[in-house]
Amino acid sequence: MEDISDLITSSLLEIFPSNWDVPSNLKESMTYSLLAGGKRLRPLLVITACEALGGRREVAIEAACSVEMVHTYSLIHDDLPAMDDDDYRRGKLTNHKVYGEAMAILAGDGLLTHAFFSLAQIARKHGIPSDRVLAIVEDLAEMAGPRGMVGGQVADMEGEQGLTSISQLEYIHTHKTSDLFIFSLIAGGRIAGADEAKITALRSFGHHIGLAFQIQDDILDLIGDEAKLGKKTQSDVKQDKVTYPYFIGLDESKLEVARLTHEAKRVIIEAGFPHPERLLEIADYLVNRDH
Repeated sequence: MEDISDLITSSLLEIFPSNWDVPSNLKESMTYSLLAGGKRLRPLLVITACEALGGRREVAIEAACSVEMVHTYSLIHDDLPAMDDDDYRRGKLTNHKVYGEAMAILAGDGLLTHAFFSLAQIARKHGIPSDRVLAIVEDLAEMAGPRGMVGGQVADMEGEQGLTSISQLEYIHTHKTSDLFIFSLIAGGRIAGADEAKITALRSFGHHIGLAFQIQDDILDLIGDEAKLGKKTQSDVKQDKVTYPYFIGLDESKLEVARLTHEAKRVIIEAGFPHPERLLEIADYLVNRDH
């Protein structure tokens, strides 16, 4: 994880071609959030899925960077006063607290659009067939857009007015979190030339670990260590936000995380990936993480 995190960080430092003239304050704002830390889970999933099918790490870097850009844009916008109104992210001041709301919005816009430029480089730099790259572009547009992450954000925002069923909460978690996990995995799979059976397995794996990841977030908000998390705990309670522990209790939530993780691993094992070890280890890491 550390090796891949370092690789992605160094790649993101070269986010723009050297001959591009980009306003310095925009570049600084974008870079501030991109390099603010984090586990780089989504890039990790891209590269690990690619390698699980015998693909080469260096061919997956652009796709890994693209999903990190989309994820970072969503965090910048999510922290804005009109959304969650957060002052800190990963132990640092949020983007709008440093650069102002207008620049934070534009930095997020820049990251989202540049993600698609990055995806195009998979074909230009590495010769991956255009139909595969087109499928990856289509996947990201779908899973980060109104049917995916953005739709999940809207449902989450509206849900603050009162969720009445766990199915509504699962919809939010699935689209707000799982969809980018799924994209990351199938992007890595497509780069490595996965057939449809392997893509289906990666979709299922991503859905299960994404949902488990978000439930674990709900749990950590209740019992986590603020120093490790880099943000305040009990925020869901203070905002009267409905979570998995609210619906089914803390102990049952922990069991659900374990169940989802077991199912995710089962799918990968039965699909017969050539090198599944790292994917299985990531699933175990997510269920046991404390930040």
